[in-house]
Amino acid sequence: MCTCGAQLKVHKTQTKRVISLAGTFICRQSLRRCDACGRIFDDPALRRWVAHRCNTAWDVVVFVGRRLFEDCRRIGQLRAELLARDVCLSQSQIAKLGRKFILYLALAHRQATPRIKQAMHLGGGYILHLDALHQEDAPALMCGMDGIRRIVLANLKLPSEHAEQIIPFLEQLKSSYGEPLACVHDMGSGICKAVAAVFSGTREFICHFHFLRDVGKDLLEPAYRKLRNCLRQHGISTQLSALARHARHGLEDQLKSASALAAAIAGGHPTADPTLMPRVAAYALALWCLQAKHSGDGYGFPFDRPLLELAKRLLSLIDWLPQIFKCLPGEKRSFIQLSRKVIEVVSDPVLEQSVEELNWRCQLFDQLRSHMRIAVAGGPNGLNDDGSPASMNRIRHGVIKFRDQLESQSKLATDPLCCKMAEQIDKYAEKLFAEPIQVQTPSGLATVYPQRTNNLLEQLFRTVRRGHRQRTGDNSMRRRLQTMLADTPLVKNLANPDYMKILLNGKPNLEELFAELEINAAANDLLPDADADRILPGFKQLARMPNLPDRILQLAEAAPVS
Repeated sequence: MCTCGAQLKVHKTQTKRVISLAGTFICRQSLRRCDACGRIFDDPALRRWVAHRCNTAWDVVVFVGRRLFEDCRRIGQLRAELLARDVCLSQSQIAKLGRKFILYLALAHRQATPRIKQAMHLGGGYILHLDALHQEDAPALMCGMDGIRRIVLANLKLPSEHAEQIIPFLEQLKSSYGEPLACVHDMGSGICKAVAAVFSGTREFICHFHFLRDVGKDLLEPAYRKLRNCLRQHGISTQLSALARHARHGLEDQLKSASALAAAIAGGHPTADPTLMPRVAAYALALWCLQAKHSGDGYGFPFDRPLLELAKRLLSLIDWLPQIFKCLPGEKRSFIQLSRKVIEVVSDPVLEQSVEELNWRCQLFDQLRSHMRIAVAGGPNGLNDDGSPASMNRIRHGVIKFRDQLESQSKLATDPLCCKMAEQIDKYAEKLFAEPIQVQTPSGLATVYPQRTNNLLEQLFRTVRRGHRQRTGDNSMRRRLQTMLADTPLVKNLANPDYMKILLNGKPNLEELFAELEINAAANDLLPDADADRILPGFKQLARMPNLPDRILQLAEAAPVS
C-alpha cells in the first residue's frame, strides 16, 4: 500500500549490482507504482542490503567508516584491504562512503536523543563539558560532552569562539538534553559569556589545568621570552648540533674505542685508552646540553621549561670546563670549540638575569601547582593528568594560603605579574572548587562528582589530531577542519558500550540500524540532502553546449513580453 492509501502496482522489474563484503552479486527487484499519486517505490528488502541510488552494501559502509575514523586507516591502505576481500572501490568512493557513515551515525544519534536524555535523567542528570578544536583561520569545532557517561552529545562548526556564535549551540543542547547539573569549560571569554546567558542558574567550573596554564603563561612568559631571544641570538642549538656532528664524524672511524670510552664514563671506571677522551667529552657534553630541550613531563609550557633547563646546564658547565680541560690528554680542539661557545653564551648578562628571574617565578608557580594537586612536577600522566583525588576543601585551603602569600610578601605584592596572578585567583575563585552535587534519582539520593579538568574533550581532540597525522602525515589541522563533517567526533561514542546499547535500541549492529533509517521515510527527511549537488535532469546536456549563452539569449529574445 502507498502512504496515500492506494494499492501499489508493479511498475517494472530491474537488476542492480551490489558490492558487499560477502561478495558482489546481481539482484533483481520489482519497482511498484501508485496510480493515485504517481510515486514509485523500490523493494524494501533490498534497502536492508543497500541504500537507494547506491550499489555499495551497508556492511561495506560500516566497515569503511570504522576503519577510517576508529582505526585511522589511510584511504590507500583501506583500498588495499578491501581489494583483498574482492571489493574494488576507488579512493574517491571510499572517501564518500566515509562521509556517508558519519551522516548516518549523526542521524542515528539524533533519533536516539530522547533515549539518551532518559538515561541521563535516570542517573540524576549530566555534567556538560565544553571545548573547541581550532587552528589558525579554520572554523572552530565546538563539542559538548556528558562528563558522567563520557558521551559526545553534540558538535558544531563555528566561524569563531564568540559568544553570539556559541549561544545557539548551547540553546540546542539545552532543548535536546535539558539543563545540566554543571558546566566545565576553559577560561575563554566567549564560552564564559555564552554559558552565563544560556545556563544562568547552572554551576560553572573552570578546568584546573587550563587555569594553571593561563596563569603560568602570564607569570613566566616575559622572562622566558627574553631567555628564548638570547639563546636564539647566539644560535646555541644550531652550533651545538654542528659541533656534535663534527665530533661524531671524527669518532666513527674509531667506533669501538669511542664506545668503550662511553661505557667507561657511564660506569665510572678508568679506561686503558684515553686518547679519544677530548673528542668524546666534547661530543657527550654537546649532546647533554641539547638533551635539555627534550626535558619536561609532557605538559607543555609553562609546566615544562626546556630552554630554562638548557640555560641551567650551560651555566653549570662553565664551572666544570676548566677542571675537565686540565685533565684531558692529547689534542683538544673539539673540546676548546665547545668551551668557547659555552663561555660566549654564558657571558651574556641577559642570560643570567633571565635565569635568575625565572628561577624564583618558576618556584612560585610550582607552589601553586602543588597546592592545586594537578600537573605536578614529575607526574607520570602528562596531558592526561586529571589531578590527585584530594578533597576539594584541602585544595581550596592550599590556594587561599598561596593567595595570602602573594599579598603578605613585599616582593610579590609589588610585582605586577604576581598581582595579576592574584587577580586571576580572585576572579575565578568561585568557579575553581567543585563540591560534590547531591541529585535525586528514581533510585534515591545520589552524589555526583564533577571532574576537575576538561581532559575528556582534550583527549578527544588529541585523538582527532593524531588520527589526522596518521592518515596524512600532516600536523596542520587547518584544511581538515574546513572539510570535515562537524559530527565526526560522534565516532568516539562507538567505544562506549552503554551508548551503543542506547543507539542500537535492540538492533544487532550498525548495518541493521542504518538500513532501518534508510527504509523509514520520515527518517530520510532528517538526512542531509544527498542529491543537493546532483545536476537536475536535462541540465547536464546544456552544460556541455559550447554556445549556451547564445542559445539562452535567442530564447530570451523570442519569449513574449508580458
